[in-house]
Amino acid sequence: SVLINTLRLESCKESSFLKINALTRRLSRVEANRDFILRELALVAQGLGVDAIRDLRSVSVRLSSAAKLHQQKLESSKDTSTEDSPKNDAVAGTPSSAVSLSTGSSELKLLRVLQTLNSLCIEFAQDENAKNDGYSAEFASLCLSIDLESLWNQLSSCLRMVSVLEGVANFSALDVNDEEIDDNDADNNNEDALAGESSKKLQNSVAGLITRFLPAIEAFFMVNSSSSSEISDATDAEDTETESNRLVQFVAGNKVLLNALLRSNQNLLEKGLKAMVKMPKCRPFLDFDVKRQWFKTQVRRLRQQANRRHGSLRLNLRRKYVFEDSFHAFNHRSAEELRGRLQITFVDEEGVDAGGLSREFFAILAKEMFNPNYALFMSTEDGCTFQPNPNSSINIDHLRYFRFVGRIVGKAVVDGFLLDAHFTRSLYKHMLGIKPTHNDMQAIDPDYYKNLQMILQHNLDDIGLELTFSTEDHSFGRSKTIDLIPNGRNIIVTEERKEEYVNLVCQHRMTTAIEKQIKAYLEGFHDMVDTDLISIFNAKELELLISGMPDIDIGDLKRNTNYNGYRPADREIEWFWSIMFSLSRSEKAAFLQFVTGSAKVPLAGFSELQGMRGIQQFSINKVNGPQGALMSAHTCFNALDLPVYKSEEEMKEKLLYAISEGAGGFLFA
Repeated sequence: SVLINTLRLESCKESSFLKINALTRRLSRVEANRDFILRELALVAQGLGVDAIRDLRSVSVRLSSAAKLHQQKLESSKDTSTEDSPKNDAVAGTPSSAVSLSTGSSELKLLRVLQTLNSLCIEFAQDENAKNDGYSAEFASLCLSIDLESLWNQLSSCLRMVSVLEGVANFSALDVNDEEIDDNDADNNNEDALAGESSKKLQNSVAGLITRFLPAIEAFFMVNSSSSSEISDATDAEDTETESNRLVQFVAGNKVLLNALLRSNQNLLEKGLKAMVKMPKCRPFLDFDVKRQWFKTQVRRLRQQANRRHGSLRLNLRRKYVFEDSFHAFNHRSAEELRGRLQITFVDEEGVDAGGLSREFFAILAKEMFNPNYALFMSTEDGCTFQPNPNSSINIDHLRYFRFVGRIVGKAVVDGFLLDAHFTRSLYKHMLGIKPTHNDMQAIDPDYYKNLQMILQHNLDDIGLELTFSTEDHSFGRSKTIDLIPNGRNIIVTEERKEEYVNLVCQHRMTTAIEKQIKAYLEGFHDMVDTDLISIFNAKELELLISGMPDIDIGDLKRNTNYNGYRPADREIEWFWSIMFSLSRSEKAAFLQFVTGSAKVPLAGFSELQGMRGIQQFSINKVNGPQGALMSAHTCFNALDLPVYKSEEEMKEKLLYAISEGAGGFLFA
């Protein structure tokens, strides 16, 4: 008892804690000692919780004073100048340095004690799942016996003040309690953030003031996520459901601050804040860039393991038969072999693959997979997206080809290459293990979707429809009736069951009619991408992950361009950017293809353009050859060799010729 209570003393430093931790582990090997040690650790955690509340209240006073001073300055500035005043109350925050706070020792000690408690529970746990998840039922039970409710309330109050000071919340937020957040709101908030409509980022450096509260936040996650993970096994499901809701509400209420914290320390998603990845209800509150960085870290480890076991994946392909040659090469290799680093060479070409050839390889395949001659995919009404062709069986090897396409898409995702391939929302949902809804039919067949909406919104008798639980298939010139339920062709759709009919007919078109094709495609995709890793994204984010940003921002490219031999003020450079801004959308894509090997923009913009040496921004090099020579490119280095021209018109003529004639083969290494 004396040994364990030492953990609460102010004089207990890091070295002392490590020694006590080692001793408790050894003593816990005796069953009689173990139960006593666990109870004593729980009591110490309770006492440290009281100490932490006292510390946080002291911090709260300082934060509150700073927040009120901040608000007074805002009101004063509004009174003095209407033109310069902010548009709303959520303005740029007070610099973090204005409120200097040090991490409380009681919070750090509480976290250490909880970690010790958890490690002892896991060490002697019989359930292997508990060891894999990081929490056991015993630890969850002990957490329920520790009353830390007041501590969590005080922590939430402090974080609301931090949100105001960091400029991501209104001053009125200090008087508002956390509200219930449902799953639909979470999804909508995340999609708004992707669209750039309401996403907020900390305007101050790194994670600002929130780093001071990291130990308390990690302790909160430990206690509440451990209980949440044991809901199905707990004796009191109501209590554990409360813990789950508290965790989700906490994440929802502090979404901006937590994402800032994760950007500054990505390892937290594998340690203290791993519940934000593990718990499906928390995932929608992670920003896309945070998810993407976590995903890249996970797949990089898998690729490194594959490289050590099997080496690089070397493919020597005939340019005219890239799709067929790749199909045979991929089908004769295991998934583990395909995870290795890709090395592409084309027969009778001297290009060395430092990234440019691989990008071109994926660009060719992204185009060929939709080739009507293979009958694998069919376009939707708008011609922009594709879904599996229900009549693909006309190609006798269609299922093997679907598995191959799935592997190609998965390989591109894990290797970080973008594909000019956009699938239907329903297929993205299948890739994530999510069941499509009738609303997903809108993108596939807008007219058919309108008819379904009419069925849902009006009385069937009023619109004169007599339907049965069946649908018609008109494949290969033959009409066939398909039952949506057993004997469906003889069962009338009533007003009460029309919603069921709509769901069934949509399920048939988006799932059942192409079930074999989807299964083969997903088999190939999941050969490359583990289901647990990809499931962190939603359907919209998955499309971004696969295809990148749809628009090419020339202004962003200009801001992220380096010059060798030229200066930004030179007339040739001014001509060049004038030409670039005047290009059509397809010409911009062709130019990007010419200089980088891909027509897609990186997810984070041109600041993260990938080259031979990792991130390698676009560069323009001055060529000292004859005036008016044809410009050339180095796709592995994202570089353009720009000769001197006598006029802007001549430069544009040469540029258009280069991007149209130089895009067909790998001409420059």
